[in-house]
Amino acid sequence: MGVRIALAGNPNCGKTTLFNALTGANQFVGNWPGVTVEKKEGKYKGDKEVTITDLPGIYSLSPYTLEEVVARNYLIDEHPDAILNIVDGTNLERNLYLTTQLVELGIPVVVAINMIDVVAKNGDQINSKRLAEELGVEVVEISALKGTGVEDAAARAIAATSKKSQKAKHSFNGSVEHAFAHIEELCLHNIDDENLQRWYAIKLFERDTKVQEKLGLSQDIIAHIEKDIVSCEEELDDDAESIITGERYNYIGSIINDCIKKAHAGALTTSDKIDRIVTNRILGLPIFAAVMWLVYYVSITTVGGFLTDWTNDVLFGEIIPPAIENFLVSINCADWLQGLILDGIVAGVGAVLGFVPQMLVLFIFLGFLEGCGYMARVAFVMDRIFRKFGLSGKSFIPMLIGTGCGVPGIMASRTIENDRDRKMTIMTTTFIPCGAKLPIIALIAGAFFDNAGWVSWSAYFVGMAAIICSGIILKKTKMFSGDPAPFVMELPAYHWPTVGSVLRSMWERGWSFIKKAGTIILLSTIVLWFLMSFGWANGSFGMLEAEQLDASILAKIGTAIAWIFAPLGWTQAGQGWKMAVAAVSGLIAKENVVATFGMLYGFAEVAEDGSEVWGNLAQVMTPIAAYGYLVFNLLCAPCFAAMGAIKREMNNPKWFWFAIGYQCILAYIVAMCIYQIGTLFTAGVFGFGTVVAFIFVIGFIYLLFRKDKYAAINK
Repeated sequence: MGVRIALAGNPNCGKTTLFNALTGANQFVGNWPGVTVEKKEGKYKGDKEVTITDLPGIYSLSPYTLEEVVARNYLIDEHPDAILNIVDGTNLERNLYLTTQLVELGIPVVVAINMIDVVAKNGDQINSKRLAEELGVEVVEISALKGTGVEDAAARAIAATSKKSQKAKHSFNGSVEHAFAHIEELCLHNIDDENLQRWYAIKLFERDTKVQEKLGLSQDIIAHIEKDIVSCEEELDDDAESIITGERYNYIGSIINDCIKKAHAGALTTSDKIDRIVTNRILGLPIFAAVMWLVYYVSITTVGGFLTDWTNDVLFGEIIPPAIENFLVSINCADWLQGLILDGIVAGVGAVLGFVPQMLVLFIFLGFLEGCGYMARVAFVMDRIFRKFGLSGKSFIPMLIGTGCGVPGIMASRTIENDRDRKMTIMTTTFIPCGAKLPIIALIAGAFFDNAGWVSWSAYFVGMAAIICSGIILKKTKMFSGDPAPFVMELPAYHWPTVGSVLRSMWERGWSFIKKAGTIILLSTIVLWFLMSFGWANGSFGMLEAEQLDASILAKIGTAIAWIFAPLGWTQAGQGWKMAVAAVSGLIAKENVVATFGMLYGFAEVAEDGSEVWGNLAQVMTPIAAYGYLVFNLLCAPCFAAMGAIKREMNNPKWFWFAIGYQCILAYIVAMCIYQIGTLFTAGVFGFGTVVAFIFVIGFIYLLFRKDKYAAINK
């Protein structure tokens, strides 16, 4: 049987970087807490019989967060052969708190002091030998980023698997130790490992209900334990958990001064000096806005725009389609198959892949900002704002990631400890325009507003406003009531990320999108082509001519559902079915909207912004209705892939359908209000729909400003 080694450590200690160095695994390395939520496994490059498990970054083994639950369950239930505990050498005292818990588990532990190069650069000195004597475990110095000491750490962890774990050296207050002994005698005498026995005693002393359930303790035994706990609490004038926490830090403090010498104790580091500016209450938000403006300007307008133009105009305009068409003609390919390949697959998928270059450039910038440590500061700055609307600053990280793709954005919500906050973040993250919605924004801006820049930034404003308003309204309901979870986040020291980590970040995000284009979007374009190309004409079913589109299966389906969107102004000139079909195709993949319009209006190829169909759209929708159409596509349920992510993260069918229903209903109501009220002010048209729109606006204002009747209950 192979050897199993678990990597455990605090967030941002370099644990995942070490995992990649040891296994060569293609895993994304971020710089904010919770990037590794589920355990990841890989084979050690130096010995394929050794399996290394990368556990989530955690601060302790108290099961308060999803990360801590995953890590603790693995260590207790699966009992790996050894633990390689990575600690941040620049913040040794905080990191050793987890170490004191790990050495109590009865599993051999090797401590790897990471970032030793940064420690040396700061002029500090760590006495690893002395620290090893105090902790009773092996200690090795490493730099995971530079590869220093990595193989030595792995070798020591492998060697430790054949040794018996030493008993934890530190002891607690006398009365606390007496309580432990009584607890062990009451219900833990059947556990052979004295280390694990002690660990269970500590968790029972902390009133850990999960451990009580795991051990199957009777109420009588729990009552006896409670007497010991209360006795200690009265003697030490503190609650049980705080007593244990204080005792651990007292122990750490007693050894830390002998093990580390600070060259500039109390002096501000370079990171501290930078943070005085970028996290400043006044300057923090404008600096973030300027950084993101630059990122999007370069990604969308300059470098990314040039690459996308070349991809659309040259690669998918002058090279691929003519080459495929010439080949099909040369082999006498059937007309229907030519139509499927050129008008369905190449036109549909090509329109989507056209803006991949922009997304890749954007992902490079985001990967750099994450890797250098700036994103953690952004979450800290945004927490001040989000907390006023019922959300945590950690909710901003999924939303920011969601600007690239909603799927990783939704998955990033796992870093939020509070279940209510996490569910609300999952429901609202996709309101922020992702990369797939950029072509829809460009289409509406070009066709109706002369490419005005305000359309683009207003789309992000609408998304953020929907998030804020949803937070305020939902927090006043019973299922979402309660204060946001306390915002605790480690701010890592600024450092230059490696080129490999930035490119890995870019590729993983981009590849997930490209795979979607090659699977979901490819399939949807084939289905759309079939529905559009076949129908009933001249009394028979068959393939239609281009001018017979109104007789297609797609037209029949679109006509059947078009009435639903009549209050949104999509049914003018008898072409409402096309608007409806394009919007519904966006549920498969948002990129489909522009491609679908291109296919519906008979264009074999459309640019990223759908410029070929601008004239057609301008004839069937007013500018007000068009802006409502844009907002509907921004706020309604996301693509199938993102819906799948919502379903996985909610892990409950009722919550999943509630989230999708909320998104679709909100999108419909907002789009209707835009059209009905906008038409009243621009064209003076007043009708039943206008009355309904005003009722919705009044109801919305009431929900926004009504008194929170659950606020007093939750305090």
